[in-house]
Amino acid sequence: MKSETERKEALDRIRENIARSGHHIYVVSRGAAIPRFAYTIGVSESIGVELILAGAIFYMFKDVMQIVDNIAAHLKTHRDQESFEITDLGLFTLRKVHGSWAAKLMLGAFDYYQKQDIPALQIVPDEAHWTVDVPEMSVPWSGTTEPVWQWLCEPWTHPVPEGSTAATDLAALRGERITEAARWEEDEWEICHADGPSVPKEEMRVVPLGTLLGADKSLLPVVHLKVGEGLLRDYDPTSEWRPWDK
Repeated sequence: MKSETERKEALDRIRENIARSGHHIYVVSRGAAIPRFAYTIGVSESIGVELILAGAIFYMFKDVMQIVDNIAAHLKTHRDQESFEITDLGLFTLRKVHGSWAAKLMLGAFDYYQKQDIPALQIVPDEAHWTVDVPEMSVPWSGTTEPVWQWLCEPWTHPVPEGSTAATDLAALRGERITEAARWEEDEWEICHADGPSVPKEEMRVVPLGTLLGADKSLLPVVHLKVGEGLLRDYDPTSEWRPWDK
């Protein structure tokens, strides 16, 4: 929990950013089982809504900032625009966010404005840039229908650290069958669709282990691996996990 001094400093930074550029962008990306997400504070002062980009781990941090900045700037002059094409990053649409999602994700905005309700729009990437961590936020939050996001409210029950991470590839994050998994540290895994060393660096991402466990229940055996152990299976959807022989 932040001290009162830290809270005041954070609020001052937000206030300064809003005065300078019209909004502040909060990126939450560490220390939990849920995916990274970003949201604005300040856009609602000009157009009545804030923006949220949830998941979308296809994009790196600098891309996230560019996407949110670009769309926020366009909305301030074109309030009815619903789709946005950003060079080299894809096509994005806006979708109304249900209040239950906003209340769980936009804590900084609620604290800053001291309000009970703040309307928001979800920035949704196109199919070519979609990943399994992009939720449907127009309906009430549910850990059942959005299992990747279940740990927003539900307790972490797996026998590994809640902050565990996994290096994975974009194919796995797009829902392709995962065929190999290895545990390299107490809280670090490598879980990929293809042979890990063969995956180009630009197609690798590090995500919360919870993202992959939530997206694919067949990965549950990976939490029982000891450090240095691994599992393999074939692309055939009927194949079973087998020990990885180093």
